[in-house]
Amino acid sequence: MKNEYVDIDTLKFLLYNVHHTEDLLSRERFSDYDKTSIDIFIDSVKTFSDNALFPFIKDMDEKPSYFKDGKINVHPQFENILKPGGEMGLVGLGFDYDDGGMQLPSTIFHAAYFIMEAANNHVPGYFGLTSGSANLILSFGNQELKDTYVPNMLDLTWGGTMCLTEPQAGSSLSDVATTATSTNEDYHLIKGQKIFISAGDHQFSSNFVHLVLARIDGAPSGIKGVSLFVVPKKRPDENGDLVYNSADIVGEFEKMGQKGYCTTHIVFGDNDDCRGWLVGEPNKGLSYMFQMMNEARIATGRMGAAIASAAYFSSLKYANERPQGRKLNSSGQKNADEEQTLIINHPDIKRLLFSQKAIVEGSMSLIFQTSNYFDKEITSTSEEEKEKYNLLLELLTPIAKTYPAEKGIESTSNAIQILGGYGFCFDFMPQQYYRDIRIIALYEGTTGIQSLDLLGRKVTIKNGKAIELLAEEIQQTIKDANNYDEFKSYANELLENLGLVQKVIGTLMPHALKGNFERFLADATVFMDFLGTIVIGWQWLKTANAAQQVLIAKNGNQTDAFYESKIHTMKFFYTYELTKAKGLAKTLMNEEELTISVSNDIF
Repeated sequence: MKNEYVDIDTLKFLLYNVHHTEDLLSRERFSDYDKTSIDIFIDSVKTFSDNALFPFIKDMDEKPSYFKDGKINVHPQFENILKPGGEMGLVGLGFDYDDGGMQLPSTIFHAAYFIMEAANNHVPGYFGLTSGSANLILSFGNQELKDTYVPNMLDLTWGGTMCLTEPQAGSSLSDVATTATSTNEDYHLIKGQKIFISAGDHQFSSNFVHLVLARIDGAPSGIKGVSLFVVPKKRPDENGDLVYNSADIVGEFEKMGQKGYCTTHIVFGDNDDCRGWLVGEPNKGLSYMFQMMNEARIATGRMGAAIASAAYFSSLKYANERPQGRKLNSSGQKNADEEQTLIINHPDIKRLLFSQKAIVEGSMSLIFQTSNYFDKEITSTSEEEKEKYNLLLELLTPIAKTYPAEKGIESTSNAIQILGGYGFCFDFMPQQYYRDIRIIALYEGTTGIQSLDLLGRKVTIKNGKAIELLAEEIQQTIKDANNYDEFKSYANELLENLGLVQKVIGTLMPHALKGNFERFLADATVFMDFLGTIVIGWQWLKTANAAQQVLIAKNGNQTDAFYESKIHTMKFFYTYELTKAKGLAKTLMNEEELTISVSNDIF
């Protein structure tokens, strides 16, 4: 097979034909690039992934990161990954030229990271966390912080992290207990601990720059009293030398998957001399951190889609090689004298493969859709346009995080199913991908948290303006599909589901208006599944429209079969997945309160 973990032809088709990334290049910010230069960059990332990442994913699982003598040790291959990654500019792909970045569209950033994560999902987080923390400093830090830390982060001489979670608080950031005590100097003294810090330490970076949420002494309670600080593992002294800053690694969490991607426990200020430098204004740390959190949510969804992609190609390869059983003849019998057929010829195996393909490519398209909105927002020339794309991005972000996570788990489980008993064995990759992807529904806010955000905040934002804008986008795709007779029934089905969204929201909203928010949000996760399925249905109709357009023009580089596969998979999704939306709507509009007015004793 040409690709063992990702289909570059599909990735480029989504970029150029479905999401029209070339149109972004006409905007001033991205005008230095053209399709040729973007293709060269994407191909270079694929080559890097083929050589430095993909061959080591199994070994990183078998030789995981570990804690010893106060340090985290990661797989030795990282020495051959981090420096070339820094030289390729993978940390600062989207940063301004003036900040040392490449000023590429966010859409291309996500395409590059998708390839790397499909090749080896244990690796790109080391780049991505450094990128996100450096971007926070660039966005909100003073010039001294930018000059001191960002250059060394861009080339991965230093790593970067985000430090939110604490043992007693979990996802409840209003309960952050890490303290920041003012001094007569330009720094605060930080004291506390953070857990689940991804990419928090390793032997191949000389320093780590932690972005830490902490509460300044005397600050208001809750989220209104949380500030953001740069807290380096080692701080530069007056001579520029790195000295101990009492940011101690005290452990590594041993996980069921992503074992090469370290997850650390950090204690700050055990010797009362851990210095942190305030980023921006006091008590606004959570609003600053949300920039990185929103970026990380889309990135997490992207990683889920990428892992599912790798699992899909692993099971597809197996299905094309494994003979078992015989096809039924016209009388419904099997001829034992015939040679065994490859399992890909069995309809149920095809169903499992199509399910994976539909989830992987639909999720990839959704990631590019959200990043396209981001690129349009930051390059908008009017406030009206800027607000439009901001609202669309806000609405789609929790879906872009959640659908690839939850459905990616299902997709990867289907990969195991195709391999049968072998899928459960360590000799084959799907079991590892299944262990790796399970965390994706937990990273950056669990599915429940994302669902509360979607229904409780994003659907109601600006009196429902975001959902209205999304409806307009979907209606345009429906209008385009109606130009093709073959697609009219699918366009009509998507239109019916769009009307169902309004009906569901109309049923739920009165509970919120009456102040019964518990009832309003009780089935938020069901609503996430419902709206996410419809959004992916939109992406598939959009993809089929683009494929049909190419087939009519007959000017593609790929064979007709490539484009016909997109149309066929759209039909599969509408037949096997989109039909579930009506059942979910029925659940959401049910008047019984089965999860609210019930005693815990019933369990």
